[in-house]
Amino acid sequence: MSHRSAPVPANAEEPVIFIVDDDESLRDALGSLFRSVGLKVEMFSSAAKLLRSTFPDVESCLVLDVRLPGLSGLDLQAELAKANIHIPIIFITGHGDIPMSVQAMKAGAVDFLPKPFRDQDMLDAVAMALERNRQQRRAANQLSDLRACFETLTQREREVMSLVAAGLMNKQIAGELGISEITVKIHRGQVMRKMGARSLADLVKMAEVLRGHSSSQ
Repeated sequence: MSHRSAPVPANAEEPVIFIVDDDESLRDALGSLFRSVGLKVEMFSSAAKLLRSTFPDVESCLVLDVRLPGLSGLDLQAELAKANIHIPIIFITGHGDIPMSVQAMKAGAVDFLPKPFRDQDMLDAVAMALERNRQQRRAANQLSDLRACFETLTQREREVMSLVAAGLMNKQIAGELGISEITVKIHRGQVMRKMGARSLADLVKMAEVLRGHSSSQ
């Protein structure tokens, strides 16, 4: 599945709620509800139409009907995950299908609301989904910044960082790399400065985050 990600102007910061439901009256009602609390809305009658659209680079969530013509809501959830698009999902359904609800929640859905639902329950679910997306985006930005700092390290500095994070002392690192202890101290200082680490604990945490994400890819 191909997907585009469009550049968004710096002032386009309002959260966007995507609605996918083949019931036009429900789409319109949800659109009005979300706009009434100042949220932007984009509406689609099928999963395929959403997949042909562009997700803006702003906080967002997806209100998704389970049963849709063509690709189902659960299928769409799986497709987005495969495409590495991590948008929080609130499922809605007119069918009280408990196994389906469990499957959706296990796959990361924020909530599962049976129709008819109260407006306040939907707004509460959307608020929770947007907060989750805000945290996801913050973590992604921090990881991106961390990787950018790591890219500025020389190969030797990366080796020193890895050994420091593994708990080795300067003398042990010097023996491991076949360099003097003074040279290790110089590299270590450069690593701390370039990574923006305030302490050894800070640097160890950074190394763990980088290692965790590289091994999960």
